[in-house]
Amino acid sequence: MIFSIIQLVIGFVLLTYGAERLVSGSSTVAFRLGLSPLVIGLTVVAFGTSAPELVVSIRATIAGNSDIAIGNVIGSNIANIALILGVTAMIRPMAIHLNLLRREVPIMIGITFISSWFIIGDTITRVEGLLLFIGLIIFIVYSIRNAKYVSTDARVHLVEEPEIKTDVPLWKAWTFVLIGLALLVGGGELLVNGAVEIATILGISQAVIGITIVAVGTSLPELATSAVAAYKKESDIAVGNIIGSNIFNLLCILGLTGMIHPLDSSNFDLVDLGFMLGLTIVILPMMRMGFELNRWEGALLLSSYIAYTTWLLLGG
Repeated sequence: MIFSIIQLVIGFVLLTYGAERLVSGSSTVAFRLGLSPLVIGLTVVAFGTSAPELVVSIRATIAGNSDIAIGNVIGSNIANIALILGVTAMIRPMAIHLNLLRREVPIMIGITFISSWFIIGDTITRVEGLLLFIGLIIFIVYSIRNAKYVSTDARVHLVEEPEIKTDVPLWKAWTFVLIGLALLVGGGELLVNGAVEIATILGISQAVIGITIVAVGTSLPELATSAVAAYKKESDIAVGNIIGSNIFNLLCILGLTGMIHPLDSSNFDLVDLGFMLGLTIVILPMMRMGFELNRWEGALLLSSYIAYTTWLLLGG
């Protein structure tokens, strides 16, 4: 048991540091290839902050652990809204950009509906995975084209434009990319192995482990990014990071893993999907009230996450 916990912790650390190295190195490489910081933010940074979830889910899929792969996505999206938005709103009330409410939030709600429908069918097929991944490509193209026609101040709600170190040699940037990828793969291996062993020892289903422990661990980059952004009064980055991550999780992670191998989703019921979908829907009216997510709303979100997680771990 202790060895499994150590594997889990080391896996989390490697995933978090690997994602940071990957984003840093690939941002510099992309900039040297002529891409703008905005495009890099919409692609490289969006991928990098969700890379832990992606690597863990792909690793779990290859090992035949569909419950962890799907549970990781469902749990990460729940944690992003209820845990991370809840915590960041309690740190500082967050102003909500009107464009976010008009475009990205409705898109996230629609994608959550479609993904939930696929999961309810007991299997996410390769065709459904392909459809989700095509949706990701469409969303990225849409975001890049749309960003060209908004002001610089309004862009930040779409994604955080990275601080690119242009003085870093190209060979060093590529080294960061390779190190980041290696740490992600190694961290994903340790985390999945540790999670499976803990689930077996405690008699808890892999689905519950995926929704709780694995999901929270792989969401650490989003938590760190949003908490720091909220503290610095950059609420658009904090909220935009969460919305973008949820969209990426559903379209890219479920899409790619479903294309690799059909995913058995029979162990997830309407309670899990209903809670994810309910949170996704309820934040829209929350954000519309005064165009702000205030502290009491943050406390409500965080309380709902604690209640749901407790219910799961107690055998719900």
